[in-house]
Amino acid sequence: MNFVIISGLSGAGKSNAANNLEDMGYYCVDNLPADIIPQFVQFCRAANGEYEKVAMVTDVRSGLTAESYQRTLESLRQQGCEFRTLFVEASTEVIIKRYKETRRSHPLAKDYPHLEEAVQAEREQLAPIRAQADVVINTSALSLAKLRGELIDQFGGGARATAMAVTVMSFGFKYGVPLEADLVLDVRLLPNPYYIDELRHQTGMDKPVYDYVFSFPQTGEFLDKLKAWLEYSLPLYADSGKSGLSICVGCTGGHHRSVALARALGEFTAQKGYATVVHHRDMNRE
Repeated sequence: MNFVIISGLSGAGKSNAANNLEDMGYYCVDNLPADIIPQFVQFCRAANGEYEKVAMVTDVRSGLTAESYQRTLESLRQQGCEFRTLFVEASTEVIIKRYKETRRSHPLAKDYPHLEEAVQAEREQLAPIRAQADVVINTSALSLAKLRGELIDQFGGGARATAMAVTVMSFGFKYGVPLEADLVLDVRLLPNPYYIDELRHQTGMDKPVYDYVFSFPQTGEFLDKLKAWLEYSLPLYADSGKSGLSICVGCTGGHHRSVALARALGEFTAQKGYATVVHHRDMNRE
């Protein structure tokens, strides 16, 4: 099993880090008291593989101290549990700016009415925790996309590109472009099986229709150019921080050409290592 313990400064981006890990397949729990973590880990380990990757956020909101944190780590080691620790921080100036934008109160505001004092007190309180962290990420100058990339490098096996999921959807323009589309490909320029009587009532999932669509040289050339463009652009989308990309392939009714091309594109992206789902939105519409 893969356990990650996330801690750090309030306002530094721990929740964003947890959200990104959740997109990477981690089961995430926020605001977990440190002393409860060993029991929660035992629960996860006894769940027969239901929780393979788990990330837990613990911080001063739940009374985190260097002492409670150390007790937790020692307990996990005694259990023989393998884990990694992440500490998220940012500069005082950036944290103050973020709090002003969100208008939320700092967890230590009761003891330190001035925000700068609260941030500094928390930094000093958590210094021993930071010192023993496996990974320290400073989010002061990181965009959300760059934060995601850092987390993929550290906790996702470093495979930034293939961490992005790809959905390939066929559709019919007569029913409207899918709202979730990131990329829309129009394949109405290809020969249409609809005008062949024996193919009209079949779909691109049927071999005769698929073979007909790809019997024309322009279809192969069109697909080859799409593949070359996707091979270049998909890693760029992944590096920009996208957790998922929706490629929508449209023809007139969504029965023939779009289905055949979506099948081929789905096979291509899967071969490139992307978690791929192929969906035919309008294939069964009349």
